[in-house]
Amino acid sequence: MPHLPDVVLWSVPAFVLLTVVEMVSFRLHPDEEAEGYEAKDAATSVGMGLGSLVFDALWKIPIVAIYAAVYELTPLRIPVLWWTLPLMLLAQDFFYYWSHRGHHVIRVLWACHVVHHSSKKFNLTTALRQPWTTWTVWPFYVPMIALGVHPAAIAFTSGANLVYQFWVHTERIGKLPRPVEFLFNTPSHHRVHHASQGGYLDRNFGGILIIWDRVFGSFVAETERPVYGLTKNIATFNPLRVATHEYAAIARDIRAAGSWSARAGHLFRGPGWRPAATKGAAPVAAQGEAPVAAQGEARPAVEEPVT
Repeated sequence: MPHLPDVVLWSVPAFVLLTVVEMVSFRLHPDEEAEGYEAKDAATSVGMGLGSLVFDALWKIPIVAIYAAVYELTPLRIPVLWWTLPLMLLAQDFFYYWSHRGHHVIRVLWACHVVHHSSKKFNLTTALRQPWTTWTVWPFYVPMIALGVHPAAIAFTSGANLVYQFWVHTERIGKLPRPVEFLFNTPSHHRVHHASQGGYLDRNFGGILIIWDRVFGSFVAETERPVYGLTKNIATFNPLRVATHEYAAIARDIRAAGSWSARAGHLFRGPGWRPAATKGAAPVAAQGEAPVAAQGEARPAVEEPVT
């Protein structure tokens, strides 16, 4: 197994430089329609990113053990060569698409991913707003391990995918040439993904490539200006609350549920799901939820008071 670099670590200087450049660009050339920067929001995003490094290091211990066990059990081996590495990147991007989509439509997974969508701003610091409970991600990549991809190669390709997605979190780049927009995830496509309007909800899940969304019916082009955040925003900059608020909401719903099927629904159905007994009532969003696109409802973003 050849040594593969930690692409995220090597990219940190570029992250810092590009963020400073974007901040300066807003100062020199303000855009009244863009969300821009807010000091507390940016600080929360950076804090969430730093915290994710600590918690990811803890989650890696059992995850690496599981990956290593699967790798030892499979008879298959795919060497890391100049021509197999691009194929591994392609496969990782494919499974990332399904991981990302799953984290939007299954509530217990959304409780992890909601952190990344919790800012009402959209700038390069938003890319750093990462969850602290990424133990929900690893199962999606087990097929690659079972096919003989070394766990270190999974780590490398996942890091490369994460680094690519940093630059798409910006309003300072408009639409790119048509071939680029057709094949790749771009700032335009990712602005749609972070929007809270009904027609934009749960769209454009691609990491590096946008072709998965085109193939599997989840692509929407950017037309109207996005409104960022959640359908029910959390008015707090407390990193601990940002990281855990949806888990707390799930716990409250499970305690109030009247049956085991309802409890299971609150865990494994979509973020906007409610038991049948309440379906006739006016829809009530769970704390910080983003309802699945299949519901087809454009719901206004509302704020929850700070607690």
